[in-house]
Amino acid sequence: MVTRLIVAMAVALIGLLAPVSTAHADTTDDKFLATLKSEGITDHVSYEHAIEAGHFVCVKLDNGATPTDVVNDVLMSSNMPAYHSGFFVGASIDAYCPRHKSEIPAQ
Repeated sequence: MVTRLIVAMAVALIGLLAPVSTAHADTTDDKFLATLKSEGITDHVSYEHAIEAGHFVCVKLDNGATPTDVVNDVLMSSNMPAYHSGFFVGASIDAYCPRHKSEIPAQ
């Protein structure tokens, strides 16, 4: 229940951030990274790793996982707190697989 709320809040926040862009954010990857950075989420391995993880969110969803399942996977496989895990999944869906937006639980 809490995870669903976190995912819903993260997606709602992303919706508010969508109109805001930076001058250098001219690609999907740049926008994705800027969205994460705006929330204080940084990948300490590399930008490429964050982008790859964002795409992997979509792979999991394409293979039948729910957004809540993916948030739990991110939470368990990273050092991100629950809110950031939900935000990361929401940002990944927004950037790379918006076809899955309808699967995000309502608040």
